[in-house]
Parts: sequence; C-alpha cells; structure tokens
Amino acid sequence: MHQTQLSIQLDGKRLGATLNIPAASHGLVIFAHGSGSSRHSPRNRFVAQSLNERGMATLLLDLLTQEEDELDRRTAALRFDIALLARRVDLATTWAREQGELLHKRIGYFGASTGAGAALLAATTRDDVDAIVSRGGRPDLAGDALRDVQAPTLLIVGERDPRVIDVNRRAASQFQAHCEIAIVPGASHLFEEPGALEQVAALAQDWFVRYLAAPAA
Repeated sequence: MHQTQLSIQLDGKRLGATLNIPAASHGLVIFAHGSGSSRHSPRNRFVAQSLNERGMATLLLDLLTQEEDELDRRTAALRFDIALLARRVDLATTWAREQGELLHKRIGYFGASTGAGAALLAATTRDDVDAIVSRGGRPDLAGDALRDVQAPTLLIVGERDPRVIDVNRRAASQFQAHCEIAIVPGASHLFEEPGALEQVAALAQDWFVRYLAAPAA
C-alpha cells in the first residue's frame, strides 16, 4: 500500500492530509472528522485501515489549519461552521478528481460527529459522491439540505447514545435518498467499548464495497 502525507491548497489554506492507496484499489473514501479532532484521530485511522484492507483508498483530511484549530479550541468559533467545513470537503473532492491515480474511482464520504453534517452538505453540491457513512454523527447540522442528498447513506450510532440516536432518526426521516440506521449494541458515543469500533469498521466496509466497488463512469 502506498501512503503519502500531503499539504493540500484548499480554500486559500494549506490543509494536512494522509492519502492511502492500496494495490488495485476500487474506490476512494474521504474522511471528515468532528470538532476537536484531526486526520490523526485513532478511531478514523482504524476505520480507514480497515477500508484499505478491503481495497479502498482513503483520504484523511484536516478540515482546519493549525491556526484555525487553535482558535476553535479556545473559542469554539469554527466547529459548527458547517458551510465552511462542507466547502473544504467539496474542494478536497475536486482535488482528488484531479489526481491521475484517483481519477476514475468512485467516491464516498465518511463523517464523524460534526464532520458528518459537513460531509452530507458537501455531497449536495456534487453528483459524483456515491455513498456516505456517518459515525456517531450530527446529520441534523446539514439542515434542510438532507432532502437534497442523493448518495445512499448509512448512519451508525451507539446503543448507549440515546440523544444522538434520536437526532439521527429525525434526520433519516428527511432523506429522499436511501438511508439506513445501524445501532451498535452496547456502544457509547465514541465506540470505546471492546469490539464496538470493529463493528463500525465492518459496517462501513460493507456499505462502501457495496456502492463503490464498480469503477466510476
């Protein structure tokens, strides 16, 4: 597998990213992390590695610069700026489309926490996103745009996270596209319980293999 650490020029900013491309990969999953996290999130890296093992390329992306992240940690000024985060997911997707080795791969988004709202909103601006998975996400942050999501979407929530379950159920009712909710037994918001994150990874693998395995047109 080929791994590259990148600094991508997006939105007038330099954003860090980690690109993993396994041999004979058949899809690209772009990760949108939640507030207070980064491309180094151990949970997202675990899921990304599991996708790499199933032949998926992954792009783990910092949605904020180091300076913006420091500001957000002090003031919480940017973590709910979903329009900003979604624009950067969209721009990262455009960047990926310009890379020769990624050009013909189907694209999926994996969003965690607030990053799920950003991924869903970004997907409404494009016609080349073929699948979305949310982990403990806040799809409600995409607002009325949920009705415009075209990609089949899987919302993964922990059984011991009742508030987020309720948020996801209400959001799912707004989808016009195919949407499913998967509740991981015994899991809390961060899926820290033994075996919980493995279940998240398995669900994500199955969803992305199902919708991204065929080459893009």
